[in-house]
Amino acid sequence: MKPRVLAIIPARGGSKRIERKNIKFFAGQEIIGYPIQALKSSGVIDDIIVSTDDIEIAEVAKKFGAQVPFLRSAKNADDFATTFDVIAEVLKQIEQNYDYVCCLYPTSVFATSGVIKQAFQCLSEQDDATSIATCIEYSHPIQRALTYDGGYLQPKYPEYYNSRTQDLAKNYHDAGQLYLFTPLAVLKSKRLITERCIPLILESNLTQDIDTLTDWELAELKFSYVAT
Repeated sequence: MKPRVLAIIPARGGSKRIERKNIKFFAGQEIIGYPIQALKSSGVIDDIIVSTDDIEIAEVAKKFGAQVPFLRSAKNADDFATTFDVIAEVLKQIEQNYDYVCCLYPTSVFATSGVIKQAFQCLSEQDDATSIATCIEYSHPIQRALTYDGGYLQPKYPEYYNSRTQDLAKNYHDAGQLYLFTPLAVLKSKRLITERCIPLILESNLTQDIDTLTDWELAELKFSYVAT
């Protein structure tokens, strides 16, 4: 039997640095439309729920084919609510059971249907894994990090100061693009990257945090490059 997969997009109305970020036009359409369209065309998602406290965001999400069965609670619509809080609220509200939950952010314009299918395939083939998350390799070894307290620069890890870059272990950071997980594991660990999480490593040109207007402009440049 085919596993049932729910997609959740957390999209609250408040955005301090980019006004109305989650429905701002990006390359010709409201930005939230991109992850919804990618999820719909992936062929692995059964239902898409957008969690929002904002009526306008809800209407735009429905226009692209997502469901908004309820508005987010005031408790989970402030600056302190975590993505886990939002996911847990949705799972508590819905009546159906799902084998997997996929979380994408409204600004995940680079999360294509291919990335979603790849994540689903990788996780379903790993019997002991409970989640998969997109990540990127640090462009420079973190072992060569420097600290600065107002005086002089100091190596954070002096033991690696004279090591060759190619001899240092690679490290990765969360790309913040896609998370796929079993709901029970996330509810137990209270985080999207569970104790048994496998990576889906992305190229740096296939992801972009969008927190400022400069980020937005850079994302549009990357998007136009990838699209061509």
